[in-house]
Amino acid sequence: MPLNLALPKGRMYDGVVRLLGDAGIAVRTSPRGYRPTVSLPDVDTKVLKPQSVVEMVDAGTRDLGFAGADWVAELDATNLVDVLDTGLDPVRLVAAAPVELLVDGALPERPLRVASEYALLAQGWMRPGDRFVRSWGATEVLPPEDADCIIDNTATGSTLRANGLQIVDELMVSSTRLVASRRAMDDPALRSRIEQLAMMLSAVVQARSRVMVEVNVRGDGLQELLEALPSMRVPTVAELAGS
Repeated sequence: MPLNLALPKGRMYDGVVRLLGDAGIAVRTSPRGYRPTVSLPDVDTKVLKPQSVVEMVDAGTRDLGFAGADWVAELDATNLVDVLDTGLDPVRLVAAAPVELLVDGALPERPLRVASEYALLAQGWMRPGDRFVRSWGATEVLPPEDADCIIDNTATGSTLRANGLQIVDELMVSSTRLVASRRAMDDPALRSRIEQLAMMLSAVVQARSRVMVEVNVRGDGLQELLEALPSMRVPTVAELAGS
């Protein structure tokens, strides 16, 4: 039975491909573009928008895929399992408004027009009387004429500031996750393959936050070095031939 993998289209794609590559898994694009091949046996791969990755994995038509935690929450995907936080593309989902609208740094106490691509999360945050405005991208350009406040993701806040917006609240923190369908995780054979892939990627994620230090030291200075050398657990000591 093939393992059906979904890769995210857009800005997340390159980071995911590099992560797979560092784990020894090559991704090769196909003439059609949306069906790359990976150097893993019996894996069917398709490139989808992150929102579609969540929907297809949640529906069980894809066994696993990479998507942002923000879209998992927005689409209320309950039939998938969060397998691994890759830490890639960390963003905050925030509420932001024009500086001139704020009263002592806070939103005014009146009904507001709130624009966002995140309908579920935005409406869960909104106050009674607020009106939701659906955005289809470039949400930051809507205020002040077409919206009073927006809910959008941001990595550095620079785009918000460039458009005269100030962050007033944070809804959640998101990053790229490896998610799997519950149907696949209930299948012992598929679950084993998913967990093996997750273990390989987890090793890369952990390794990226560490460095290896190699030191040559005389035997009479070894103990002093061991007391000073930082290490995850204990250093590996190899004695050279002839001491």
